[in-house]
Amino acid sequence: MAAGGEGSVLLCDKPAGKTSHDIVAAVRREHRGDTVSYAGPLEPFATGLLLVLIGRATRLQRFLVELPKTYVARARLGWRSSTGDPDGELEQTGRVPTSLDLPSGRVRQRVPMTSAVRVGGERLYRKAHRGEVVETPEREVEVYRAELLGSGAESAEYEVECSAGTYIRTLIETLDDAYCAELRRTAIGPFKVEDAGRELTLSQIADLVPATAEALR
Repeated sequence: MAAGGEGSVLLCDKPAGKTSHDIVAAVRREHRGDTVSYAGPLEPFATGLLLVLIGRATRLQRFLVELPKTYVARARLGWRSSTGDPDGELEQTGRVPTSLDLPSGRVRQRVPMTSAVRVGGERLYRKAHRGEVVETPEREVEVYRAELLGSGAESAEYEVECSAGTYIRTLIETLDDAYCAELRRTAIGPFKVEDAGRELTLSQIADLVPATAEALR
């Protein structure tokens, strides 16, 4: 790894079962004395690209969070989940959607109860863990592309390109009897999961995302 000093961005391939905070904690142990954060969390069941910001790179968080994202997702058909993912209470309905088309363009989504969005000063997932249910806010996102890669009797696989803040599991729930069984983030703007393990300098980041250059002056 490069020295943290000036600052850098580490491209990580997060495994399933780990939280984004787990990954940051591991990097922080290797970069003692440096501030470490991330841009754009992934839920524990999800895998794929996580940008870990080290040292001065933490100033770039607001720019990197807003970059578009690309995901590959597998929908389990004929089932429902209380949380829209495999960590919720699962119910088999046997009703397979007649159409496998996902919404695209400008889409309004209601933030799920298991998200990290704050309502009333507290993150929604903390309320959900207590069994509390509140009305969550809506937001408008943009789905640039939602391509069906393949399907079978009980599953369908998609590649989705979307704006920051898009909930893929909420997209999949528009199929009605379906939930997001697997989710992998393959890209964040110009950054690709195939490059996981690389640690980019601030100048390299500025070349890839020109808007960050101003924040580093």
